[in-house]
Amino acid sequence: MISLLDGIGSTKKKVPEKVFSLRLDLVGTDPRIWRRVLVRESMWLARMHDCIQVLFDWFDYQTHAFCLDDLRLGNPVKSEGINVEDDRDVALADLDLEHRGRFTYEYHFGEVWQIDIKVEQTLVVEKGRYYPQCIAGARAGPPEDCGGLEAFHDLLACIKQPKSDLGKEWLAWLGPDYDPKLCDLEKINKALRKIEK
Repeated sequence: MISLLDGIGSTKKKVPEKVFSLRLDLVGTDPRIWRRVLVRESMWLARMHDCIQVLFDWFDYQTHAFCLDDLRLGNPVKSEGINVEDDRDVALADLDLEHRGRFTYEYHFGEVWQIDIKVEQTLVVEKGRYYPQCIAGARAGPPEDCGGLEAFHDLLACIKQPKSDLGKEWLAWLGPDYDPKLCDLEKINKALRKIEK
């Protein structure tokens, strides 16, 4: 006897993919530099690195690592006192972010930029919306290779006095388009559209 359900397939509904709303705070900056971004759980950690580079207007010149408890994932390094595993085969879904709640990202091991990443919400993919997407933020990221946190704060103080020698020097190095108060969401999202999940 043939059942009415034969040939119909599974009656289980597909679980919708999760989206994480992440708050990224650049540690030690005053005033605070931060971003809020929506990312799919299927995003590779290496793509999350690319996303962070766009969010803070960096150029991926330096090494990076995501830090989760004792685990470090990023540019593979095995040397005395440093062990960083490859982040290219790890997705955000593998990190148990719903229960973990937060992790950190380190960029440029010499200058040591640290970003605190907090999971604010777990959502579901919305039809017609693209991911990753930056939905909020404050201030421009520190310029690549500006010398670290202390040098960045000096830079900000100097450009407030544009007629001083150091002010002129920094402004010449930064170029005419740099505005430390501006977080250009349109520009960020245009660049994020080029990043695959």
